[in-house]
Amino acid sequence: MSRFFRALIILMVVASCGSRGDNTAPRNLDNACSIINERPHYARAFRNAERRWGVPAHVQMATIYQESKFKSRARTPYRYVLGVLPMGRASSAYGYAQAVDGTWDEYRRSAGRWGAKRDDIGDATDFMGWYMSKSKSGLGIPLNDARNQYLAYHEGRTGYKRGTWRNKDWLVRIAGEVASRANMYERQLATCRRYRRA
Repeated sequence: MSRFFRALIILMVVASCGSRGDNTAPRNLDNACSIINERPHYARAFRNAERRWGVPAHVQMATIYQESKFKSRARTPYRYVLGVLPMGRASSAYGYAQAVDGTWDEYRRSAGRWGAKRDDIGDATDFMGWYMSKSKSGLGIPLNDARNQYLAYHEGRTGYKRGTWRNKDWLVRIAGEVASRANMYERQLATCRRYRRA
């Protein structure tokens, strides 16, 4: 084998090791302490967003669970014509927070975070804090109200204000599940030593 091909193979191996984000979910998504123990850098990300924007970690975690199941490169599924021809993805939503292109660009401009990446947990939680703090100031939704914060997050602040979610029973049900999960994560985080030290 030539030197060129050996060097190319080594370069590909090194590049694959250095890819951004971890697209596998933590093993036990029903236990906040287990998530933090497996991925200690998550604790720092949640804490930083909580300090900067005031959004509690358990609300961030429940929203990320619903949006991406903690997969860094999560995307919406493909749409198909006639059930076989791919037509593109349902939306541009990507990453932990499933932020769409336009909202992500608005966040980067507004928060001054031009290098932010949607598949980076620290950037995703900061985005979530930024978005939810705007929902608090613009709509009066408390930062610890996981249900209504999720509804505004999913529908957009304008959609939430118009009440578009009221005609979507499935979304109201999911928002209730997000609130229940946030409550569960809050109780668990209170007993999690690694999180308290982060």
